[in-house]
Amino acid sequence: MSIFEIGMLVCFGFAWPVNIYKSLKSKSIDGKSVIFLYVVFIGYLFGILHKIINNLDFVIVLYVINATMVFIDGVLYYRNKRLKKLSLHSA
Repeated sequence: MSIFEIGMLVCFGFAWPVNIYKSLKSKSIDGKSVIFLYVVFIGYLFGILHKIINNLDFVIVLYVINATMVFIDGVLYYRNKRLKKLSLHSA
């Protein structure tokens, strides 16, 4: 376990709820990159796998929380994309 790893995950962990809130309120995909969300999510999965295979400790919980928040933001991306498509068709 590294204090720096914990610090990174905690800092990122504070950023994702803000992103999720913005996605919920704006109902927009403007400025969002789904590729970025995929890359970050895969990165968290690799972190989880590393913890399981090499160094199982409580830090895995931070990886799981962060990965879950990125997943939620990804779901909201596709929801907002669908909403945008529906609004274009109804206009």
